[in-house]
Amino acid sequence: MANHLFDALIQARADAPTSNGGALFVDNTSIILDDTAFFNLSARISSVLLDARVKPGDRVAVQVHKSIEALAVYIACLRIGAVFLPLNTAYTSHELQYFIDDATPGLLIVDPGSESIAHQLLQAAQVHTLSATGEGSLTTAADKASALHEVVPRAPDDLAAILYTSGTTGRSKGAMLTHDNLLSNALTLVDYWKFSADDVLLHSLPIFHTHGLFVASNIILLCGGSMIFQSRFVLDDVLSALPHTTSMMGVPTFYTRLLADERFTPQLVQHMRLFTSGSAPLLAETHREFEARTGQRILERYGMTETNMSTSNPYSGERITGTVGLPLPGVAVRVCDQSTGVIKKTGEVGVLHVKGPNVFAGYWQMPEKTAEELLPDGYFITGDLATIDEQGYVTIVGRSKDLIISGGYNIYPKEIELLIDELEGVLESAVVGVPHADFGEAVLAIIVTDPKATPAPDATAVLDSLDGKLARFKMPRKVEFVAELSRNTMGKVQKNLLREQYS
Repeated sequence: MANHLFDALIQARADAPTSNGGALFVDNTSIILDDTAFFNLSARISSVLLDARVKPGDRVAVQVHKSIEALAVYIACLRIGAVFLPLNTAYTSHELQYFIDDATPGLLIVDPGSESIAHQLLQAAQVHTLSATGEGSLTTAADKASALHEVVPRAPDDLAAILYTSGTTGRSKGAMLTHDNLLSNALTLVDYWKFSADDVLLHSLPIFHTHGLFVASNIILLCGGSMIFQSRFVLDDVLSALPHTTSMMGVPTFYTRLLADERFTPQLVQHMRLFTSGSAPLLAETHREFEARTGQRILERYGMTETNMSTSNPYSGERITGTVGLPLPGVAVRVCDQSTGVIKKTGEVGVLHVKGPNVFAGYWQMPEKTAEELLPDGYFITGDLATIDEQGYVTIVGRSKDLIISGGYNIYPKEIELLIDELEGVLESAVVGVPHADFGEAVLAIIVTDPKATPAPDATAVLDSLDGKLARFKMPRKVEFVAELSRNTMGKVQKNLLREQYS
């Protein structure tokens, strides 16, 4: 039996045309690491994992900064049948303890500065270190190890990774992703987005998250292309790299930062064929400004930890601003009533359900939660409120937990945010529900204004502009102005924190 995902990645690189010289990692002018060197590195790391007594099915927890060596750990886990468990570098030791207790990893890999804490947290298993520059006990051991050429057999339904959700509505849940979940989705995206060995991807995303790890990295590995692998988004570095790439994957803040810099010109990106955005909604204004500046339309898509990518605006076809596109090939979606599960009519708001080979196997150690959200007919309840139009395009209107119920009326924050975001002098907004003695919840609008705007919009101007466009029960009871909205590392506005702050 083959190792399902690992063998596919190896074979894809072997079969790819050699126009890029076998380069996997490049900088602006030369090859940093080719296929042979990268997979040899991962094979030596595999030997280190085996020396640490990691067995097939064991979890390898990794809380390190982005590096080529960190990505090689992921490939090493696939080779030996271990389950890769990436953790956000921002997690505190208290949060890390929860993940260790829940996932019971056989090995923990951390930054050298966290080694002593890691030993305290994980007394029964081994600890290795890996720095942002690729140094640490892991690579020291790998330098002395022989490359492991054997591959542990894995079936399509075997676990390849566990990714923990953000836990904004309770304790974090470990989404179990199989080899087939990851491989089927990446192959679909290679075809749907027309990736080939000629592509050079600008990779500035973190790799503890689905977007940067499974979408970006797996696509390039499977298409035979190359990537400029930047540790994080640094504006000067991105502007320097863009002339040497064909594609960029980003979150909305990447694009707003580029547009705010006069060096981001049409000439800089005239050779590029694809910009994609995800992990958070892209403002319509950003869409329009990007197209006006570059002549290109950003391709927005939709996915989540439990489903990988589910929908996408088409590569060739109409990319509709504000939507996340059509279901990917092999994926089915429906919008259902949150209480009854009855399928909604075209254009009606409901909870989005997703079904396909991309959908995860369930939550680690949480059978009851899995049964609640992964239905017997194979559909997963995403928790996102959405509509589907006559053409099949999906529009996300918010999270079900963000729904505001005021005086018995349902209020969808996205509807109000879109109107506020159109106002002169407004950069962006977030609408949340806060406790209200009479109505249960009241609508609060939190707004970031353009510091260059004269005059700057005030609360009266905002409310006056909404008057007549919204039913009275949807009108904000109060408007707050802030310098910026709280976001997580993937650019999503953290409405749970806003609700706590203003409750």
